[in-house]
Amino acid sequence: MFEIVKAAGWPIWPLLLASIISVALIIERLVALRRSRIVPAGLLQRAVGEFRRGADNSRLLDDLDRHSPLGSVLAAGLRNVGNSREIMKESIEEAGSAVAHELSRYLTTLGTIASISPLMGLFGTVVGMIEIFGSQAPGTGNPQQLAHGISIALYNTGFGIFIAIPSMIFWRHFRALVDGYVVDMEQQAVRLVEYMHGDRK
Repeated sequence: MFEIVKAAGWPIWPLLLASIISVALIIERLVALRRSRIVPAGLLQRAVGEFRRGADNSRLLDDLDRHSPLGSVLAAGLRNVGNSREIMKESIEEAGSAVAHELSRYLTTLGTIASISPLMGLFGTVVGMIEIFGSQAPGTGNPQQLAHGISIALYNTGFGIFIAIPSMIFWRHFRALVDGYVVDMEQQAVRLVEYMHGDRK
């Protein structure tokens, strides 16, 4: 493996760095975007059951805020339960925007790696080809040496594609996951507003 990296030349080092970053981001997002951590089951029922109008709910709200992203959204709504439905919804939307932004953290970087890795690989191949043909003196070309040089240059393209495929798959997976969580949180926030304003029992 090290011989391939060595033979592929300096352009493969940025690709190796991109692959390390991509793997690290994929592992981090797999851990961070677990459903039990983002939208825990039963949290809405617990918040509605423990909230007491007119009482000091600061401990409950702080606990919800620290509990999970869904808890932050619900806590924002409950802090404004004494206000009108519109103000309660606005506070939930503001908290939801911040939570959605936090859930999308690092996804832009992962998507960028997926997009530019094939281009970085192609650039490495072009650099390798220039070096191969530049080193060939007139009348002294060796077909076997030339074929070997071209195969080495193509390592960059192959490695770039190898990085791009899993990065793109996980980027799309995480994007769909975040979108699903945001919709789920919106639905639970709407139910919270309806509970607190007596539209739903």
